[in-house]
Amino acid sequence: MTQPLVLMLGHGYSAAALAARLGGTRVLGTTRSAERAAAMRAAGVEPVDWADAGAVDRAIAAASAILVSVPPDAEGDPVLRRHGAALVAARPGWVGYLSTTGVYGDRSGGWVDETDALTPAGERARRRVAAEAAWSATGLPVQAFRLAGIYGPGRSVLDKLRDGTAQRVVRAGQVFSRIHVDDVAATLAASMTRPAPGQAYNVADDEPAPPADVVAFGARLLGLPVPPEVPFEAADLSPMARSFWAESKRVSNRRIREDLGVALAFPDYRAGLRAIAAAGG
Repeated sequence: MTQPLVLMLGHGYSAAALAARLGGTRVLGTTRSAERAAAMRAAGVEPVDWADAGAVDRAIAAASAILVSVPPDAEGDPVLRRHGAALVAARPGWVGYLSTTGVYGDRSGGWVDETDALTPAGERARRRVAAEAAWSATGLPVQAFRLAGIYGPGRSVLDKLRDGTAQRVVRAGQVFSRIHVDDVAATLAASMTRPAPGQAYNVADDEPAPPADVVAFGARLLGLPVPPEVPFEAADLSPMARSFWAESKRVSNRRIREDLGVALAFPDYRAGLRAIAAAGG
């Protein structure tokens, strides 16, 4: 029997977490970086040079499942643009496309689920909506995963608190949804065992929360002073960060629980941050 082969088109943070979960499965991942390729080999993932289109096409032809985490650009989806024909010819049994909950736009703190209309507010989110549609139009067995704000070891408020860059920004009524990277990987793995071509899934935890609450909890967890509140209008935020703050919504995860049987390891930010701190991260 042929060993299952999973190909990560874009071997980033979430893809690496999924690869670590797929014990006994051959995993390939694309990268542009020689340093990243060495780290992938050390983790048991076979690197494929993204610059070598022929090598990527051959990996696509061999894959039984493909995860796509390459973001769209101003011209559309770069994976479909360069490898669409190879993907359609290969017909993998499962394709997962990593999208974002930004496709829903601003809901003034209200709840959204996968049946709600997509009303993206910014250019990056509009590109994601177009990319979801482009993947759907291929006829491939694509499932879209709309990810909330991802955090985990090495990428959490604890790191910002330790290096002194955390801001406790406050804005009335502002809430964000989050998801621990290990729960992203668990959701993707569950979908591989229960393919539902054409389906979209929100990947978020149970408790949307104001970001200031998360910073305060993280500070107390580390035994550090809680940073003072900073009004949103006075906060030192990058243009990309300000674009996130332009939206406020609560993201329902009912579909991944009911359809995929996902039981979140970290159902809220407190559980996730405690686990990261306990592991020394």
